[in-house]
Amino acid sequence: MVILKEVSTKKELKQFVKFPFTLYKDNPYWVPPIIKDELESFDKNENPVFEHADAQFFLAYKNNNIVGRVAAIINWKEVNEQNISKMRFGWIDFVDDINVTKALIDKVNTIAKKNNLKFIEGPVGFSNLDKVGVLTEGFDKLGTMITWYNHAYYMDHFKNLGFQKSLNFIETYFYFKDVEITKYKRYADIIKKRYGLKALNFTSSKQIMPYVEEMFDLFNKSYAKLPSFVPISDKQKIYFKKKFINFINPEFIKFVVDKEGKLITFSITMPSFAKALQKANGKLLPTGIFHLLKARQNSKDVVFFLIGIAPEYQKKGVTAIVFDEFFKTYKEKGILRTFSTPELEENKDIQLIWKNFKPVIYKKRSTYKKMTD
Repeated sequence: MVILKEVSTKKELKQFVKFPFTLYKDNPYWVPPIIKDELESFDKNENPVFEHADAQFFLAYKNNNIVGRVAAIINWKEVNEQNISKMRFGWIDFVDDINVTKALIDKVNTIAKKNNLKFIEGPVGFSNLDKVGVLTEGFDKLGTMITWYNHAYYMDHFKNLGFQKSLNFIETYFYFKDVEITKYKRYADIIKKRYGLKALNFTSSKQIMPYVEEMFDLFNKSYAKLPSFVPISDKQKIYFKKKFINFINPEFIKFVVDKEGKLITFSITMPSFAKALQKANGKLLPTGIFHLLKARQNSKDVVFFLIGIAPEYQKKGVTAIVFDEFFKTYKEKGILRTFSTPELEENKDIQLIWKNFKPVIYKKRSTYKKMTD
């Protein structure tokens, strides 16, 4: 018999966060999160997303052992302002027992019905800067710090419970040696001259800070047309600024501004922390922080985290300026490979950006959707 219990104490929330450490113990492809960071993201006093979102966390038990977890999320901005009658669920993990999965999904469905929501979809987070999707291909590939990993049976459970695939994502990588660097330098010079643009490079986080809120404004404009997009609020901008910017190598952040100094393009990459996070095993102390700092300085792989382009400059070649600047940095750092974050299969604009880099699709993932019963 499966027993579901809502998380109500700090101890239970920590058990919620730590369940995957048991489920994926000794799995060479799973990348554990930092436990402290996960707990803070679920803290309603810390994460400003809770100003417009509700979340309930549940643990599934069988024979007094934790066998599953799920976060049931309602983003009221999405529901009330965008008129999308969606119940979100995320951070879902379970043993290979369909009864466990059904109990978790039934609970999400019950909450959706109680709030008159028409469908449930996941796994997704609170916003578009959270992790997304069930892995459907690439189970034998190392994960990243910004994606969920899961066993192959997850998608079978969702199908058996009546879900349909909703959004499909791909993840790619390319080798730096395969890029025609001189071509991008030539394009970059042409585009800068044509539109009066200038690239901004940074050597410290302090130099970046004055642009961060403008960057998130541009992020909201860039992705507004994509399905499931929920804009980042002003308080979330401050939260993400505090949480991420100081951690990212400043030289891996590139901005492009126009003649008036207005930000029209930004891009953020970061070193791959996957292997360092595996060594840290969820803890910064006593040695986890040193593994992360070592990766920050020495990793030869980078993850292309975010890119945003003002709508009026899309499809005008401004990415050539960004890439030209990145290539200079990558050459200096000895970077070998670049990995993309999950990209919507239907987002042809972003895929056009990579087409000349000989990208290799190495993972696929999907969200799953079901109408409420």
